[in-house]
Amino acid sequence: MDIEPEAGEPEAGPWQAESLEGLVRRLLPAARHRPNRPWIVAVDGRSGSGKTTLVERLLAQVPDSAAVHTDDVAWHLAFFDWADELRDGVLEPLVKGEAVHYRPPGWVARERPGAIAVPAGRSVVWVEGSGSSRRALSHLIDASIRVQCDNLEARRRLRARDGQEEEELHREWEEEEIPFLLEDRPWERAAVIVAGRPALHHDPKTQVVTARGPLNLVSTVGVV
Repeated sequence: MDIEPEAGEPEAGPWQAESLEGLVRRLLPAARHRPNRPWIVAVDGRSGSGKTTLVERLLAQVPDSAAVHTDDVAWHLAFFDWADELRDGVLEPLVKGEAVHYRPPGWVARERPGAIAVPAGRSVVWVEGSGSSRRALSHLIDASIRVQCDNLEARRRLRARDGQEEEELHREWEEEEIPFLLEDRPWERAAVIVAGRPALHHDPKTQVVTARGPLNLVSTVGVV
């Protein structure tokens, strides 16, 4: 499979086509033992890797689940310095079995209407975003998915989504994202690696492409 991750991130594989239903069963093996709060699953990966598309499919597969996007938590904050906000405003209330109704600092300062809201009683909450499974929050995350995508394809998707006028913003984002990921190494904590641009034949309506084996951590020797 033609996936070339960013320098320092090991290649996953070998790859297999797996039913979305089977993926969910693997991710939620102990969810039934948490009757008073939702199972919390981080969906991590570089910008443009396909995280949001995967979460949309997971929401359809698990109708009583909900999603929180770290881009909303971090709106008009630093690119990656928002762990305290996600912890205090979202994750800790979820772990307590409480509903979430949270207005991050950027929303308050700029008078953005509404709030990040998750009703109580959801079975699963998918927390989507680059850095969502970071080490500092791992004690509040039950499982994590790593979406791995060819880095050139991820950049192409971002240009298609945001237009050429956002090139400078993308460059500034990468300058922080790449060293953050290389230091935090979220792929080492992932329960499942999903291909963000799968070349393996599969049914895109019912299947995803996942890595069968562990990451090739040998390729990261010498990376700090």
